[in-house]
Amino acid sequence: MAYHESAKKSIRQIKKRTLVNRARIGRIRTFLRKLDDAVASGDKEKALAAFRTAQPELMRGVNKGVIHRNTVSRKLSRLSARIKTMSA
Repeated sequence: MAYHESAKKSIRQIKKRTLVNRARIGRIRTFLRKLDDAVASGDKEKALAAFRTAQPELMRGVNKGVIHRNTVSRKLSRLSARIKTMSA
Protein backbone atom coordinates (compact mmCIF):
# COMPACT_ATOMS: atom_id res chain seq x y z
CA MET A 1 0.00 0.00 0.00
CA ALA A 2 1.27 3.44 -0.88
CA TYR A 3 2.05 5.75 2.02
CA HIS A 4 3.28 8.94 0.38
CA GLU A 5 0.81 11.43 -1.05
CA SER A 6 2.72 11.47 -4.32
CA ALA A 7 2.48 7.68 -4.59
CA LYS A 8 -1.26 7.80 -3.87
CA LYS A 9 -1.72 10.46 -6.52
CA SER A 10 0.32 8.42 -8.98
CA ILE A 11 -1.96 5.42 -8.40
CA ARG A 12 -5.04 7.58 -9.06
CA GLN A 13 -3.52 8.95 -12.26
CA ILE A 14 -2.53 5.51 -13.52
CA LYS A 15 -6.08 4.23 -13.01
CA LYS A 16 -7.54 7.10 -15.05
CA ARG A 17 -4.92 6.78 -17.77
CA THR A 18 -5.44 3.02 -18.00
CA LEU A 19 -9.19 3.45 -18.53
CA VAL A 20 -8.66 6.02 -21.26
CA ASN A 21 -5.96 3.99 -23.01
CA ARG A 22 -8.03 0.79 -22.91
CA ALA A 23 -10.94 2.67 -24.47
CA ARG A 24 -8.63 3.94 -27.22
CA ILE A 25 -7.27 0.46 -27.92
CA GLY A 26 -10.80 -0.95 -27.99
CA ARG A 27 -11.83 1.70 -30.47
CA ILE A 28 -8.86 0.85 -32.70
CA ARG A 29 -9.74 -2.86 -32.54
CA THR A 30 -13.31 -2.08 -33.57
CA PHE A 31 -12.16 -0.19 -36.66
CA LEU A 32 -9.75 -3.01 -37.56
CA ARG A 33 -12.51 -5.60 -37.13
CA LYS A 34 -14.81 -3.61 -39.43
CA LEU A 35 -12.00 -3.39 -41.97
CA ASP A 36 -11.32 -7.14 -41.77
CA ASP A 37 -15.02 -7.86 -42.28
CA ALA A 38 -15.12 -5.56 -45.29
CA VAL A 39 -12.09 -7.26 -46.84
CA ALA A 40 -13.53 -10.70 -46.12
CA SER A 41 -16.82 -9.76 -47.80
CA GLY A 42 -14.97 -9.23 -51.08
CA ASP A 43 -16.41 -5.77 -51.77
CA LYS A 44 -13.45 -3.57 -52.74
CA GLU A 45 -15.33 -0.26 -52.40
CA LYS A 46 -16.54 -1.17 -48.93
CA ALA A 47 -13.02 -2.27 -47.97
CA LEU A 48 -11.53 0.99 -49.23
CA ALA A 49 -14.08 3.03 -47.29
CA ALA A 50 -13.34 1.04 -44.12
CA PHE A 51 -9.59 1.51 -44.72
CA ARG A 52 -10.02 5.28 -45.05
CA THR A 53 -11.89 5.45 -41.74
CA ALA A 54 -9.51 3.10 -39.91
CA GLN A 55 -6.31 4.82 -40.98
CA PRO A 56 -6.75 8.09 -39.03
CA GLU A 57 -7.97 6.15 -36.00
CA LEU A 58 -4.79 4.06 -36.00
CA MET A 59 -2.62 7.16 -36.41
CA ARG A 60 -4.46 8.81 -33.51
CA GLY A 61 -3.49 5.79 -31.40
CA VAL A 62 0.14 6.38 -32.35
CA ASN A 63 -0.07 10.06 -31.41
CA LYS A 64 -1.65 9.19 -28.07
CA GLY A 65 1.04 6.60 -27.37
CA VAL A 66 -1.15 3.51 -27.02
CA ILE A 67 0.25 1.66 -30.03
CA HIS A 68 3.69 1.75 -31.62
CA ARG A 69 4.04 3.55 -34.93
CA ASN A 70 5.85 0.65 -36.60
CA THR A 71 3.01 -1.67 -35.63
CA VAL A 72 0.52 0.67 -37.26
CA SER A 73 2.69 1.02 -40.36
CA ARG A 74 2.94 -2.74 -40.68
CA LYS A 75 -0.82 -3.24 -40.22
CA LEU A 76 -1.73 -0.52 -42.72
CA SER A 77 0.76 -1.85 -45.25
CA ARG A 78 -0.57 -5.40 -45.02
CA LEU A 79 -4.19 -4.31 -45.15
CA SER A 80 -3.53 -2.04 -48.10
CA ALA A 81 -1.83 -4.91 -49.93
CA ARG A 82 -4.83 -7.17 -49.23
CA ILE A 83 -7.19 -4.54 -50.60
CA LYS A 84 -5.07 -4.05 -53.74
CA THR A 85 -5.18 -7.74 -54.53
CA MET A 86 -8.99 -7.79 -54.38
CA SER A 87 -10.80 -7.94 -57.69
CA ALA A 88 -12.78 -4.86 -58.70
